Amino acid sequence: MTVLTEWRVPPANQPRASDYGFDLDRALASIVGLHAIIPPDAFSAETLGTERAGNGVVIDDGLVLTIGYLITEAESVWLHRGDGHVVEGHVLGFDAVTGFGLVQALGRLDVEPLPLGSSADVRIGDRVVVGGAGGRTRSVASQIVAKQEFAGYWEYLLDEALFTYPAHPNWGGTGLINERGELIGIGSLQLDRERDGKAEHVNMVVPIDLLKPILDDLRKFGRVNKPARPWLGLYSTEIDNRVVVIGISANGPAARAELKTGDVILAVDGEKVTSQTSFYKKMWALGAAGVDVPLTVHHQGSAHHEGVTFDVTVTSTDRFKLLKAPKLH
Repeated sequence: MTVLTEWRVPPANQPRASDYGFDLDRALASIVGLHAIIPPDAFSAETLGTERAGNGVVIDDGLVLTIGYLITEAESVWLHRGDGHVVEGHVLGFDAVTGFGLVQALGRLDVEPLPLGSSADVRIGDRVVVGGAGGRTRSVASQIVAKQEFAGYWEYLLDEALFTYPAHPNWGGTGLINERGELIGIGSLQLDRERDGKAEHVNMVVPIDLLKPILDDLRKFGRVNKPARPWLGLYSTEIDNRVVVIGISANGPAARAELKTGDVILAVDGEKVTSQTSFYKKMWALGAAGVDVPLTVHHQGSAHHEGVTFDVTVTSTDRFKLLKAPKLH
């Protein structure tokens, strides 16, 4: 098992206890390190790897909230306190819609839970701490720089994600803490944005309010207890108001329908799409996983051949069906 290497956030970006009206060290003690081992034949091993490390936040007795990609299909999970104490964890659940994942500690973590705040109350410019496992030297004094929609290439959409700057270098599963010492989000990605002609790193954070309606289901059933969204296994990006296929999941429906990288999705069920958001929303509006998704696709030509536009119907699936079930203890 890997040991947390001795890296530190640059001192200028570390939070200072005197800047906050809550007990910073106590709040940061609620954040644990997380290390997951995934079998090599797991569906997500190819894209996310077989060894994943990040952070998680204790939100109830031994209950750790993290970002789901760290623990998807994990056969073993280990939770580390800042002082090096390690406890085995059990994957309780994962939600593809929000991206949240839940782990239950199987031994005593002896870590106080961090109370949940309201992400709806967050304002641009608010001072926040992006907390990593290991206290202040692994955490970033940051601020909210945007609250806006986020569309991910893996058939993922948040109506309003939180964005923070400066970015945390080990962002996966970090805890976003507001000025009252409450948890208001979980770190998901690092992205670049351009400001004054320079690229700067920001973190995309999943807002905590999305957890509240699904937490009981995740604890009880391991997933949200309602029909899954249709999933095609198609990775896309937006280029000049066109939805372009940038990858195809090997065992997914799009691969069986012979869609190819470089194809452009022009319409869903006859309705034109010009953005990932409109593509996803039109697809998900057709019904639950298993529904047929009629697509109009433009297949790019080569120097000698013109491209072709064609209609294809892809039978969607529930992405959970492709995942290995977590081992029960």
